[in-house]
Amino acid sequence: MRRTVNIGLLGLGTVGGGVVKLLEQNGRAIAQKLGRPLEIRRILVRDLNRSRAVKVPPELLTARAETILEDPDIHIIVEVMGGLEPAREYILKALRQGKSVVTANKDLLALYGKELFAAADAGGADLFFEASVGGGIPIVHSLKECLAGNRISRVMGIVNGTTNYILTKMSREEREFAEVLAEAQRLGYAEADPRSDIEGDDAARKMAILASIAFGTRVTYPEVYHEGIANLHPQDIKYAADLGYAIKLLGIAWDDGEAVEVRVHPALVPLTHPLASVGGAFNAIFVEGDAVGEAMFYGQGAGEMPTASAVVGDIMEAARNLIHGTRGRISCTCFTQKPIKPIEDIVTRYYLRMIVKDRPGVLAAIAGVFGERQVSLASVIQVGMVGEQAELVFITHLVRERNLREALEILEGLPVVNQIACVIRVEGGTAH
Repeated sequence: MRRTVNIGLLGLGTVGGGVVKLLEQNGRAIAQKLGRPLEIRRILVRDLNRSRAVKVPPELLTARAETILEDPDIHIIVEVMGGLEPAREYILKALRQGKSVVTANKDLLALYGKELFAAADAGGADLFFEASVGGGIPIVHSLKECLAGNRISRVMGIVNGTTNYILTKMSREEREFAEVLAEAQRLGYAEADPRSDIEGDDAARKMAILASIAFGTRVTYPEVYHEGIANLHPQDIKYAADLGYAIKLLGIAWDDGEAVEVRVHPALVPLTHPLASVGGAFNAIFVEGDAVGEAMFYGQGAGEMPTASAVVGDIMEAARNLIHGTRGRISCTCFTQKPIKPIEDIVTRYYLRMIVKDRPGVLAAIAGVFGERQVSLASVIQVGMVGEQAELVFITHLVRERNLREALEILEGLPVVNQIACVIRVEGGTAH
């Protein structure tokens, strides 16, 4: 190898610009830590003439990926362009040529991880992806190395900053979802098209990656059940708080030894749980292992410089391996294939809000339906009146989701039940 470790950067958007800034800002310290300097040799962009937030010498820019991928003097490819194609094509080509790759692309990993890791093994190259989950939070490295001696039974967390910002504002200011979303878009916390965030898709991709690493079994994005936050109402956030809970969009992964469940949805979290206090656009990931016990990783889960921090950390690890003529940690840790539990088979607790007729015998009729379907109620509270109707809130004990759905289907047909207004799972208790 030459004394300088040369980098080919695919993309110069928000994250790519952050990588350039960080390498310039801390380049001397990085070189001292590695024993060799890192240098960006070429940068792939779509438009050579576009004005950019970060200044780079024009001669570094190219619109042809081959200029980077086929340059023998470029040792590490850094993919921060996003999307599935042509990013997948470029990464596969680089890995098969033996070039190490650092990527922040959660979409690719959640769908095509197996193919990418196979290409890395075939080419004898490293594939690092810390920035794909949790921005600057070092969760991938921690699961793959620091906690590798544990049997991880649970990973649960807030892995989307946009939805956490929205829910925090709704909770603290008792405002409607649509109003807070519009504000988040104005402030840059939410995209112009926010569907991937608010519908849970972004979090589902990240949970597919985390579950695969934590449990050693491959989980892909289509296998992750997910719901979004658009249907949450301020009154449910308020009622939850009165009962001692916060509502968060959670990514949840369990391994019971036989099967795994991986899901993303709004959930009530006890105010005593560490995740309940995570506010704003921050992320937090709670891990439970047989040796370490409970651990939580907290920090900024997105943004230019936090994400660049994770990317540069991976670049340094890839460079260190090249300098010493070795490969790093095993790219793929999916050594088994456990079944994914259908959402109907999960067992958890539930928060329910119903609008019912205010007359004698209503509660007994509802309780009878729940009892027939083996849904045990922990508490029932009349929280108010809606005209001449009563508004009831129920919290269940642990129950199988299939049983709850069957009970709710029957209840919807009862003349005394006018509306099942809200159903939210309750999480953050002991393992089931």
